[in-house]
Amino acid sequence: MTRLEWTEPAVADLENIQDYIARDSTEYADALIERLILSVDRLESFPESGRRVPESTDPKVRELLVESYRVIYRLKKGSVQILAVAHGARNLAGMKPKPWAKR
Repeated sequence: MTRLEWTEPAVADLENIQDYIARDSTEYADALIERLILSVDRLESFPESGRRVPESTDPKVRELLVESYRVIYRLKKGSVQILAVAHGARNLAGMKPKPWAKR
């Protein structure tokens, strides 16, 4: 079984998404965050189930598409590192630094 590692930026992304959506509906915000987390949980059993991130040249950087969001993660030996959760309309190509940039 693969271990999940949520990075601080990814957790902050979830919190920001929840806060933004909760302005209109706390119930919908909570339900969306739950769906995002449950989608990530499947990576414990199927770490390579996401597609490669088109903006990255690193084959270990992958993403899950969940509703309008992209959950970006990196495959590591024995673990999956959740790097970011971004709205699908967001331009990751112009983002600096990239969520997958080694820090």
